[in-house]
Amino acid sequence: MPILEVQNINKSFDTTQVLRGISFSLERGQALAIIGSSGSGKTTLLRCLNFLETPDGGRILVDGETLFDAAAKTRPSDDEIRKNRLHFGMVFQSFHLFPQYTALENVMLAPQLLAKEQPDYSKNRKALLEDIEQRARTLLDQMSLTSRADHYPHQLSGGQQQRVAIARALALQPDILCFDEPTSALDPELTDEVLRVIRSLADQHTTMIIVTHEMAFARDVADHVIFMDGGVIAEEGTPDEIFGEAQNERTRAFLSRYAQNG
Repeated sequence: MPILEVQNINKSFDTTQVLRGISFSLERGQALAIIGSSGSGKTTLLRCLNFLETPDGGRILVDGETLFDAAAKTRPSDDEIRKNRLHFGMVFQSFHLFPQYTALENVMLAPQLLAKEQPDYSKNRKALLEDIEQRARTLLDQMSLTSRADHYPHQLSGGQQQRVAIARALALQPDILCFDEPTSALDPELTDEVLRVIRSLADQHTTMIIVTHEMAFARDVADHVIFMDGGVIAEEGTPDEIFGEAQNERTRAFLSRYAQNG
């Protein structure tokens, strides 16, 4: 059974239809790369998966459980949406770290908030917080940021901030880790730092969806590639099929433009 099933997702803003009949599945442990021109709907799709936007139609299932069904008579409550979001870890383009918290505190924040909702929190507070801190430090070590744990975001480079954001997204142990063009705000050297981390996660068979303009990286890391154009999936396949033998004229044109501009 796929870990993620997306069925016929549609999304419009006013009179503009941004997503039209998006359907795909993702197996546990695989990395899916989503490519396409700006405005093709890639970011909106990720925001629908993470319930930052509400689709107008379709279904989203994780591990066989329906998280969203536009045909349902009632919409999910705020509590249900918060619970559903725990299935997805989100890494944004611009880090979105809390400036008043250190790197360690940024990674610890969401697990702490969840821990406070446990009925035995008061009784086990010390042990819970110790476990949360230890996991946060382990994640920062995994990101090669052990020595930066007590630094604030303004004391970190863009690449370091994005690695903290990745650690934060992993802190709740999501089923699927989503990246929305995670290197678009970085210069080439810092881009390489972040891509090395994502490549390492792929080597560990972390289930991921990666929206990216880094074509060589997508070809190297992804198990499956989707090309979006005008709010639809124009073509999908293995990296070799998409980058080496694309059948769709729009896919070939996009990759040709990218090669010329790159």
